[in-house]
Amino acid sequence: MTADVWLPIPADEIEGLPAPAASGLNYLFWDGGRTFPADPAHCAFYVVPYMKGTEVAVRPLSRMANVRVVQTLSAGIDHVEPGLGSLSAGVLLCNAKGVHEASTAELALALILASLRGIPRFVEGQRTEEWRAGFYPSLADKSVLIVGYGSIGVAIEDRLAPFECARVARVARSARTTERGEVHAFTDLPALLPEADVVVLSTPLTPATHHLAGAAFLARMKDGSLLVNVARGPVVDTKALLAEAESGRITAALDVTDPEPLPAGHPLWHAPGVLISPHVGGSTSAFLPRAKRLLAAQLTSFAVGEPLRNVVHTTV
Repeated sequence: MTADVWLPIPADEIEGLPAPAASGLNYLFWDGGRTFPADPAHCAFYVVPYMKGTEVAVRPLSRMANVRVVQTLSAGIDHVEPGLGSLSAGVLLCNAKGVHEASTAELALALILASLRGIPRFVEGQRTEEWRAGFYPSLADKSVLIVGYGSIGVAIEDRLAPFECARVARVARSARTTERGEVHAFTDLPALLPEADVVVLSTPLTPATHHLAGAAFLARMKDGSLLVNVARGPVVDTKALLAEAESGRITAALDVTDPEPLPAGHPLWHAPGVLISPHVGGSTSAFLPRAKRLLAAQLTSFAVGEPLRNVVHTTV
């Protein structure tokens, strides 16, 4: 008996995959094209195409009657959740923990530094041959609040360490204590937000975090503070953010937006104090090597019946 494995990366480009003859795994390439590589009912291990959106991610799921594992290549799983209800009980959903932490944390720091130190203003000045000297905010001595203290949040704090921040506060779904100190629960946000100069969102998108950064959240942020979103666009209420940015009270640096991609003519493009990058936190040169290592490890375990890494949900 063979089991189909759908991969968005050609199998011959992934070193360390179990050999088909010995493992019984039949590797098929599918990166979201209109035509499926085979009957979805024969797929046992489905690797979701990367950055292709919900429509592509869930398209084959209702026909995958025998799938046992759904593996994303993203840290977030919100793009596949709408299709999970069509699956049989016991299907494992695994995310890509370990793949995106470094590159997403790099971008978070880049967005913080670029926004505080006035880099977009300097770029504009270079285009117009203007010498825009002056005093600009520094990350040193600032208080930073990380909202979403999973593996990406930890990686962001790792990279904050050399910058001499006055304080780093951490918030997660539930309170706990780590080697670095206290992690607060979301219920502590009203007290923590007014103390932060920089607020970094790195939380998954769930019903509980949808529009987490809404009007009340943003109103609690101190005057002149910076909001950085490397999570998902809908974690922020765009309308509420626009109102705050247009007033000049806070600034923002966004790798993700709602809607996304941000359409031409949207007011967020030109909102004062808003820096936008096009959802590139994970799509760097670090992605493919790490994704391939994850897939080789997961499929090696799958072939011999060993537990898989990064299981975040089991269907019922």
